Amino acid sequence: MTRRADRSSGVRLTAARARADDTGALVPRRRTLDGFTDAVSRSDGVALGDLGPITALRVQTENTLYEITVARPSCATLFIRGGRFFPEATEVRFGGSSYGGSCLKLDWFGVGLHMEFHYDGSWIVTSPIRSLEVLDASALPGPF
Repeated sequence: MTRRADRSSGVRLTAARARADDTGALVPRRRTLDGFTDAVSRSDGVALGDLGPITALRVQTENTLYEITVARPSCATLFIRGGRFFPEATEVRFGGSSYGGSCLKLDWFGVGLHMEFHYDGSWIVTSPIRSLEVLDASALPGPF
């Protein structure tokens, strides 16, 4: 939804809440590049590059619990299971996290942000992350 600034209404928005674009439309601050960068820098999360191969994650979004295994962090390749798109462990390419707009923090799992995966020629965007847990190797199934 786009709101236009109306000088006669007396509505004042600070730069922290919104910024007018060239057309005068008001845009939430986190939808601007500066606002997005600021909000992401303050969010909890983990960078894919900080995880080794075979690291397991448990990510709870607003709608789904995902089990994620890092396959090749340098290629952003993961195996993911959870939700209607991934009922079985499925290989995907991880893009990063966003607030659902065009700004994307590459290779970042951020609490409060949506994860974005490339699978079968399409991008899958999850609901916002509520919590994430990095599991140790002993939590993985397999031989002892």
